[in-house]
Amino acid sequence: MTRALTFLLMMLMSLAPALAAVRIKDVTSLRGARDSQLIGYGLVIGLQGTGDSLRNAPFTDQALQSMLDRMGLAMRGNSLRNKNVAAVIVTADLPLGMDAGQRLDVTVSSLGDSTSLMGGTLLLTQLAGPDGQARASAQGAVTVTGFDAAGQAESVSQGVPTAGRIPNGGIVEAPMEGPVDEMRMFLELRNPDYQTAMRILDAINAYASKAYHKPIAFERDSRSVELLRPANISTPRLMSQIGELMIDPDTAARVVVDSRTGTVVIGQDVQISTVAVTHGTLNVRITETPQASQPAPLSNGKTVVTPRTQVDVNETGGQVAIVAGSSLRALVAGLNRLGVKPSGVIAILQAIKSAGALQADLVVQ
Repeated sequence: MTRALTFLLMMLMSLAPALAAVRIKDVTSLRGARDSQLIGYGLVIGLQGTGDSLRNAPFTDQALQSMLDRMGLAMRGNSLRNKNVAAVIVTADLPLGMDAGQRLDVTVSSLGDSTSLMGGTLLLTQLAGPDGQARASAQGAVTVTGFDAAGQAESVSQGVPTAGRIPNGGIVEAPMEGPVDEMRMFLELRNPDYQTAMRILDAINAYASKAYHKPIAFERDSRSVELLRPANISTPRLMSQIGELMIDPDTAARVVVDSRTGTVVIGQDVQISTVAVTHGTLNVRITETPQASQPAPLSNGKTVVTPRTQVDVNETGGQVAIVAGSSLRALVAGLNRLGVKPSGVIAILQAIKSAGALQADLVVQ
C-alpha cells in the first residue's frame, strides 16, 4: 500500500462516525417493488459495410427475409449479400409504476459478426418480459461510443463498437402490475445483518410511537423487517416517511482481495490475533550477452559466437514484524511496517487466514 492510500484510509476512519448514518431507503427495498427486465430480437440497418455476413449469420438472413415478407416484398429463395444489416439483441429495464406511453432507454448489442453498429438504426422491435408477453417496443438511431478502424498494416480500436444505446428509444406498451397494496409489508435488507435489522426496527418503532401511537415494525430475520401499515395512511406516504429515518448499519468483518488488480479492501471490524510475519521476495536475473569471435586476417578461420551468461540473485525483504490488528488503523499500520506491495499484502492475508489468526471472512475474487 502506498502512503497516499494509507492517508486516505486514515482520513476515512477519522470521518467514519460522521458518515456512518444512512437513510433506511438506501439500505432496504420494499418486497415486490422491483424493476422488470425486457429482451427482444431486432435488426439494425444503415451500417456502412460493417454489418453481418449473411453467409456466416443465417439468423440475420432469415430475419431480413421475414421482415421483407411482412412489407409485401417476396424475397424467399433469393441470395442476399447485404453488409449494412446486423442482428442485435435489445434489452431494457422496465421500472415499476411506468404507464403505457412512457419512454425508457434501451441497450442494443450485436449478435452476429458485425464489426460496428455506428450510424445504424434499430427497426421496430418488440420487447418481452419474463412472462413472455410484449411489454414495450423500441426503435431509433443507435448511439455508439466506441470505434474500430483498420488498414492493411495497422488497426485502431477504442471502446466496444458492437454495442450501443438508444436514449428514450423504448415505449411502454403494457406496464407490469405492481404488488398488491396490503396492510402487511416487508422491508428487505440489501446487506443482510441481524444488527442492522434490529436498528431499522427500533428506528421505525420510535418514529411510529410518536406519529401513530403504536409500533408498526416487527422482527423477522436478518434479511427482512415486517411492517403493518396503519389504516389511515397510504403505502407511498408511509415509505416516504420511514425511508428518511437515519440508522447506523452494521457489517460483518470481511476482507476482500482481488489478485488480478491487486485490490485489497479491509472492513472496519476486521481483527487479527497477534502473529509474527516476515515477507521476502527472491529475484533471479539472467542476462545473455553473446560475443562474436573473429579470426585473424588471412587465417582461413570461421567466426564463432561465444555465449556469455550472467546470473544475479537478489532476495529483498525478510523483515519480521508483529501484526496485531485490534482495529483497522492498527492493522494497516502493521502491514505498512513490512513495506510490501498490494500483491504481498494479499499473500500475507491468505497466510494469516490459514494460520487461524484472521478473525474475519476472506473473500478472494
